[in-house]
Amino acid sequence: MKLNELSPAAGSTKNRHRIGRGVGSGKGKTGGRGVKGQKSRSGVAINGFEGGQMPIYMRLPKRGFTARNSKNHAWLNLGLLAKAIDAGKLDVKKEITEEILVESGVIRRVKDGVRLLAKGEAPKKVKITVTGASKAAVEAIEKAGGKVTLTGSVGTEKAE
Repeated sequence: MKLNELSPAAGSTKNRHRIGRGVGSGKGKTGGRGVKGQKSRSGVAINGFEGGQMPIYMRLPKRGFTARNSKNHAWLNLGLLAKAIDAGKLDVKKEITEEILVESGVIRRVKDGVRLLAKGEAPKKVKITVTGASKAAVEAIEKAGGKVTLTGSVGTEKAE
């Protein structure tokens, strides 16, 4: 096989439909835009316009609030941690840090830190350093003979 013999699979490519190129094309004259009016002209953007009436997105009340200083943590459940240890992604003998969790592929990215949550069974004798953890997660790991070290300002308040 040579480069000049390569071609796409039959039926996988189509030529684009060139509108406004004569009556015989099926999309000639008005080019599928109908006759006259704002939408037949170019440069029209009328999404959300309600003809002078107050638009619905302005009539409805605004809700909610996002604090500027809010933190976005990566979550790590105990069950996921135990699963990664069983799969051999993490070594229990060494201390587990946020960087090691990312390198092993347990979490995708650290964001503003990693927060340990108590869903699932706690792995045995694990030492882990994270930004924050729920009280239940810390208790579960300490019960299983492990140790949790917190580095960030996110303490051991209860996770929602």
